[in-house]
Parts: sequence; structure tokens; C-alpha cells
Amino acid sequence: MKNALLGLLLALQFLTRIPIPIAVPWTPDTRRWAVRAYPLVGLLIGSVLALIAFAMQNVPAPITALAILSVWVALSGGLHLDGVMDIADTLGSNQPLARRWEIMKDPQIGSFGILALVFLLAWKGVLLWALVAYQAPLWWLLIVPGLGRWAGVALLVLTPCAQQKGLAWSWQQSLRGQDVAFALLPLALLALLAPAVVLMWLMAIAFVVLMRWLMLRLFNGINGDMVGATIEGGELWLLILVWSWWQFATVSPPGI
Repeated sequence: MKNALLGLLLALQFLTRIPIPIAVPWTPDTRRWAVRAYPLVGLLIGSVLALIAFAMQNVPAPITALAILSVWVALSGGLHLDGVMDIADTLGSNQPLARRWEIMKDPQIGSFGILALVFLLAWKGVLLWALVAYQAPLWWLLIVPGLGRWAGVALLVLTPCAQQKGLAWSWQQSLRGQDVAFALLPLALLALLAPAVVLMWLMAIAFVVLMRWLMLRLFNGINGDMVGATIEGGELWLLILVWSWWQFATVSPPGI
């Protein structure tokens, strides 16, 4: 129980900007429980977003959507956005593998990275705007950050690292396949309240399979940037999915 609590605190320290003034031991057990707590941290972030959406029901949809997106980025400190930009710069360079790794390690952000950031946030903002305008049930705001982080866990645990160094490799040494199942438990409980969560989980699996295939093909393995990009990409993918469902559900049948 102690390691589980310490793992949750470590996950909060690593994934959010919430101040946790505790020095959590960096041990295999705390790392394992931290990864298992990733989706739980996502649900916490989603709870804050849902509260904001609920409190701003009478505010114009564009402003509500921007407020949700701003808090979403602020709570995570933009941690995973860096991975998106690094991968965009790397792939945009159209260079051989060795050179791509050098570009990924470069702290400077290039034009492809900036474009990827702008379009990612623009798409998230517009989808949030549409869902708020449609008055979609707020449970989706809980699920999307949670499942997005579960997708990152699945990629980290089930895909070999390209290099035997770095933060992702350090985490991976403490993890096993069963940790992916443990991480899913909080989301499985929510599926009892909203059965559509099961379909969202299946779509998240499809996204992880695609990311795993791409990263192995393009980089011969993963690193921490790719885990972060999977979280961000997974959230966007799930927002598109929810919007598609709700768009279909709200389309009125033609008159007779």
C-alpha cells in the first residue's frame, strides 16, 4: 500500500504541475506503481476539466473550450507537447536514422515542430468547442485524458526502447505486461457507468498498435518523446472519436 501511494505521488509529480512537496524514492516499486497510476492521474485532470465545463455552462462555447484547453495544458505543464514537436521536426527533416536521432536530441524547436504544435492545439480547441456547443455529456472529459495516458503506458511497456539509456529505458526496466492491465482498472470501473468507454478503449488500442508499428519502422524503437506524443495523439484521436459519435447522435432524421 505504501508503494502504491508513493507511486501515485510520483505520477502526479511527473505528469502534472500540481505541487507535491515530498521526495518520493526512485525505486523499481515506486516506478511500477507510478506507471500504473498514469490513467488515474489522467482521470484527475479530466475531473478538473469537467468541473470547468460544468461551471461555464452559460458562457459562450468558444470561451469555454479555450478555458478547458488552457487548463489542460497548464495542468500537465505542456510536458507531452515537447515530444510531439521533437518527432515532427525529426520526421520533417527526411534524414537517415542516425541523423533523425540527432535532431530529436536537439533542444531547439524547428518549423515542423511549431506547425505540429499549432495544429494539434487548434484541432483540440475546435473539437472541444464543438462538443461544448453540442452539450455532450461531461463524462468524455474524464475519459479522454485517462485513456490517453493509458495509451502511453501501453506503448512504453509493450515496445522496446531504441537505445539502452534515457528516462523511458529506465522506467521500462521496472515494468511488465501486467502493469498495462493494472493501469486500466480505474477506467474499467467507469465503463460500468458509460459502456461507450469500452469502444473508446478498443480505439485506443488501435492507436497504440499504429504508433508501435510506426515507431519501430521509423526509429527501431521508442524513447520518452514518443510516449509523450502517443499521449497527446491519443487524446486528439479520442476527441475526434467522441465528436464523431455525438455528431451522428445529434443529426436529426430527415422529415417525411
